[in-house]
Amino acid sequence: MLLTVVGFWGAYPEENGATSGYLLEDGEKIVLIDCGSAVLSKIQNLIELREIDAVVLSHYHADHIADIKCLQYAASIDMILGKRRNTLQIYGHKYTEDFDELSYLDATEGIPIREESTVKIGSMNFTFSRTVHPDPSLAIRVQKGNSTIVYTGDTAWYEDLVNFSMYADLLICESSLYNANAGAVEGHMTAGEAGKLAKMTQARRLLLTHLPHFGNHEQLIEEAAENYSGPIDLASQITSLKIG
Repeated sequence: MLLTVVGFWGAYPEENGATSGYLLEDGEKIVLIDCGSAVLSKIQNLIELREIDAVVLSHYHADHIADIKCLQYAASIDMILGKRRNTLQIYGHKYTEDFDELSYLDATEGIPIREESTVKIGSMNFTFSRTVHPDPSLAIRVQKGNSTIVYTGDTAWYEDLVNFSMYADLLICESSLYNANAGAVEGHMTAGEAGKLAKMTQARRLLLTHLPHFGNHEQLIEEAAENYSGPIDLASQITSLKIG
């Protein structure tokens, strides 16, 4: 699997950046995980929008879905022009009425997901865990053969996240807060907690994302490294990671 970071900021995109968005490719399908603000603009440096086969959403806060409507318009235009043949599938939970907005004409189809459900896209199996966040949210685990990627989405620490995230080859963990800010924002983790999760789950690599708009991001790595001795990256520092 090839994981490409498209956007990594929490809340809003900084200049020339984007909020949450990750491309995942398995050689058969191209899946976009979350579709935050400015993701569509950035993603077109990599692929055409019509090449996206499916979207998987962790939750419906704007920094994770702000570009969904525009992606629906793009899919509709491409259908009219004959550039897209298949309806774009958008997977999202039904814990709120936001799910009803995922289907648009014949261009996009909302497909429900929930904790402990399994979805197969190409050669990849997606499973989900309900997280601790003000808006209902799902962590996402992706497996292809013996390779595993876990994306926490937005969440505070909860014990079941450890079992859900075990033995990830890549743990994409939200790191919205420095250790000194623990508990300051409901439903988010610190860099130290991200490192703790990586250690407890025996993750092979930790990617810190959903980054804050203040402080020195290198400090996030330092704080995560207090608990985890494996390789740690900031989402802003990489383009793509090949897993498996």
